[in-house]
Amino acid sequence: MFYSYGMSVCIRYSNDRDEAVEILNEGFMKVFTNLKKFDLSKPFKPWLRKILINCSINNFKAKQKKFLEESIEESKGKEVQEEIISGISYQEIVEMIQKLSPAYRTVFNLYVIEGYKHEEIADMLGISVGTSKSNLAKAKKNLREILNEFFQDDYVKTK
Repeated sequence: MFYSYGMSVCIRYSNDRDEAVEILNEGFMKVFTNLKKFDLSKPFKPWLRKILINCSINNFKAKQKKFLEESIEESKGKEVQEEIISGISYQEIVEMIQKLSPAYRTVFNLYVIEGYKHEEIADMLGISVGTSKSNLAKAKKNLREILNEFFQDDYVKTK
């Protein structure tokens, strides 16, 4: 019943569909083993989402041998006006996000999609706030490059 919803959360944090399925399975196992802790007076989806995000973070930490500390100073002054992109399918967006490095992808998802603050992200991932901000800035920069490449490829295909 919640497979599609769970996959939509996990796929954004993973390198590919197989890894997302692993994260989802781990999340469902945690749900089933901790079901007695669930407060029936609260909605289920947010509880499930939190578990899946935590499983995704645990997966990220397990695969990450060394998380590079980068100063926010490197990304200062590089803000670019963000534009709304239309005409891109959800699947294409997910594929673009999956092209980011695991560190950038995780911070991007937690900040942009899930709405966590940099302080919360830093605490969850065991990094500095500056690293979180820097990784977000670099994730956005990389996504811009991926989008430019996507539109150039799309433009060439239509000619």
